[in-house]
Amino acid sequence: MLRSAPCAVLTVDPSGVIVQLNDAARLLLDVPPGERLTDAVPAWLADARRSPEGAVAQGPIGDRVFEAHAVPESTTPGSPAPTIWWLLDVTERERSAFLAEASDELQTSLNLERCMEVTARLAARHLADAAVVVVPRSGRGHPVTSCGPDGRVEHQKLLIDPTEVEGLADAMRGYPPVPPRWIDPRTVPAWIARPAPADLAAIVVVALPGHGVPAGALVLLRRSGFSAGEELTARLFASRAGAVLSAARLYAEQASITATLMRELLPPSTYELDGAELAARYRPAGDEDLVGGDFYDVYPAGTTEPLVVLGDVCGKGLEAAVLTGKIRNTLRALLPMADDHRRVLELLNGALLHGDETRFVTLVLASVRRRDAQVRLRLTSAGHPAPLIVRTDGTIETADTAGSLIGVLEDIDSTTAEIALDPGDSCLLYTDGITEAVGGPLGDEMFGDARLRAQLARCGGMPPEALVERVHMLAAEWVGARRHDDMAVIAITAPHVRPGGDT
Repeated sequence: MLRSAPCAVLTVDPSGVIVQLNDAARLLLDVPPGERLTDAVPAWLADARRSPEGAVAQGPIGDRVFEAHAVPESTTPGSPAPTIWWLLDVTERERSAFLAEASDELQTSLNLERCMEVTARLAARHLADAAVVVVPRSGRGHPVTSCGPDGRVEHQKLLIDPTEVEGLADAMRGYPPVPPRWIDPRTVPAWIARPAPADLAAIVVVALPGHGVPAGALVLLRRSGFSAGEELTARLFASRAGAVLSAARLYAEQASITATLMRELLPPSTYELDGAELAARYRPAGDEDLVGGDFYDVYPAGTTEPLVVLGDVCGKGLEAAVLTGKIRNTLRALLPMADDHRRVLELLNGALLHGDETRFVTLVLASVRRRDAQVRLRLTSAGHPAPLIVRTDGTIETADTAGSLIGVLEDIDSTTAEIALDPGDSCLLYTDGITEAVGGPLGDEMFGDARLRAQLARCGGMPPEALVERVHMLAAEWVGARRHDDMAVIAITAPHVRPGGDT
């Protein structure tokens, strides 16, 4: 009945001799009855005779993977019973399980180094005794990740020549896959052979195909060659790893480009003004955003006196941030004429009117100069809330400046106010994200100008860092977790005079 069974079946007597095989077992094992099990089958199957009853053994036979299930044959009670071994081909199941595991682990991150680590570790564990992943050149070298038999992963950036390893240069260029070519370990550079065991027999390079760009190459180091089934598994794994690595590489390149551009959009992190103290705080509308429509810039003294700019572009998010970048670059080009606020605003207005943007901007320009113990300011508002002066005694004054929006009309109006700050006095520049922050006990009330002035009356004499932090904290607490506009605050303070006249 078992002769024509679709799977391999063999009967082994208690002494370990094969007494019967069906047709599938004869074809698989190529042994006749009467052979001892230890001489006729792979070691894992021979060792399975000593396993506890009901245990399932698994291992390779040729290029396939099999499970061995033992069933005692019915005999006369009290006499030793032969064992019937059923050999079930589980190659596809094992391959599917490995590829599913690989897909799950590879897709946990878009970090290139992490993806290289997972690729090398999985390949060393399932496909070879050691593995090396090489991806295209980045900067001054090729990122290389290797994993040895102990599972330890090493990341390096190496100056290598791919042509020194047969097949590596083609794989790195993304050429169509070719059958793996086994390489003599004695011919490869040390950086490839280093993670391999001492009895290394062969090395093969497998291309990692990407999504339209070369993803790199996987180098497998083995004590023995590939079977046809193992080669197929390696190719399927390489296709999955290559897709993830190419996505991670593109993500890394895009993130680098974004970071480079973002540096031009972010507010300055350091502030230097001759003879005045300055602090600033910025909070974009979205918690996940770094930039938005509010911006500020600080230009130290050069050919003109130091200039501080605070602005608010119509809108929020990245589109508004792009326009703020254009405005900041334009203002930087206009610095030689910064002594004339009206002229600067007229030229900026013309640039916005004749550009592709339809958004407008409000601005405050503050020119700063030190005169003895005082700090003198020239303040010009262009459609923006007028700056507030916080005296050391808690008196709050509004700078007498006003002007037109920039980027709306051909002709603009502007009025410049001149303010003197005594030691400890501060000038507060802020965007309407502070006063128009909606929240409070019922969640529907604006913070408002009156509430801001009342709070500032308690802040007389504060250092600029404490003052901007206080204003920012008040607005943030008022809003809570609700949606809000961008918020920006700057404080310019006249330094306190210490005994002896020093500041």
